[in-house]
Amino acid sequence: MSKSNRYDVAVIGAGSAGLQAAQTLGRMHRSTVVISTDRYRNDPTEHMHNFLGHDGAPPAELRVAARKDAQAYADVRFLDVGGAGVTRITGELGAFVLEIDGEQPVRAERVLLATGVRDTLPDVPGIAENFGDLVAHCPFCHGHEYADTRVGILGAAPHVAAMASMVQPIAEDRVVLTHGADLDPTTADQLAALGASVVTEPVAGVRKVGGELLVTLADDTEVTLGGLLVKTEWAQAAPFAEQLGLEMSEMGAIVVDAFGRTSLPGVYAAGDLAQGPGLPMPMASVLVAASAGMMAAAACVQDAALARIA
Repeated sequence: MSKSNRYDVAVIGAGSAGLQAAQTLGRMHRSTVVISTDRYRNDPTEHMHNFLGHDGAPPAELRVAARKDAQAYADVRFLDVGGAGVTRITGELGAFVLEIDGEQPVRAERVLLATGVRDTLPDVPGIAENFGDLVAHCPFCHGHEYADTRVGILGAAPHVAAMASMVQPIAEDRVVLTHGADLDPTTADQLAALGASVVTEPVAGVRKVGGELLVTLADDTEVTLGGLLVKTEWAQAAPFAEQLGLEMSEMGAIVVDAFGRTSLPGVYAAGDLAQGPGLPMPMASVLVAASAGMMAAAACVQDAALARIA
C-alpha cells in the first residue's frame, strides 16, 4: 500500500497496547499508521507498577521509549491529532475509511482499536484530585504503596469484602466506608470474619495531609488513611464499537478472541477496552494491554497472510 494515506493497518490509540502493536507491525514490514491523541487513562498517576522492568516508572516515560522503538521501523508512521481525533470509521475488511478531525481521511485494510476506556470516579470531593496517588482503583497497581497503613475501601457492594481480603497481607488495618449505604448481611459477615471495620457515615470529602489521606465524614469526624481504594465506573473512550456494530460484553467491553479479533472481520481490539475469552472483565493493566497489542498485531499479519494464499 502507498504510505500517503493508505495503510495495511490503522492503529487508533498510542498507549501501551497501540504502541506495542505498532512495533510488532513495523517489524513485520506492514505499513502502519498510529493515530494518537494526548489523552491516556493512567495520566493521573505519577508512577506505574507491576510492569516487568519498569516498576515505578512514570507512564509517560514508558510511552516515550515505546514510541521511539516503534518509530525506528520505516513502515510505521505516527499521526498526532488534536480536537476530536478520529471521529468515524466506516467500511469493511480491505476498505476501511477513518475520518479525522482536521485531517484527510485515512484508508486501511485493517483497523486495530486501542482507544481504552474512560473512568468516572465516585462523586466525593477530593477523590479526583488524589486519584492515582492516595486514591486508587487497583490493588495490584497501588496496594503495595499503602503497606503497613490503614487502608480504606469505599463502597457497600459485595466486592468490598473481596477487596478487604485481598489487601489483608498488605494493610495494617482495613476500614470499609459504605458512604451511607447498607451492607448486605453476607458481606457484613465476611468483613467481620476478616476483622475489617465498617464506617457507615457518608463521606463528605477527602484531602491529602502530608503523606496521608484525611477522610472527613458527614458528622465532621475524621478518619486517617494510608490509601483509599475505590471502584470506578468505566465506559468506552471512543464511539467506534457502536459505529461498527461490534459485539459487546455485559460489562460494556468489546468482545475479542484470544488474538484480539472482534466480531467484525478486519477489526481488532486490544487493551482495557477489550474482553477476551474466559475473562469476567477487561484486565486493567499496562503490561496486559501491551501483550494484547502484540497479539492483535500478530493476528493482523497472520490473517492478511492467510488471505493471500486462500
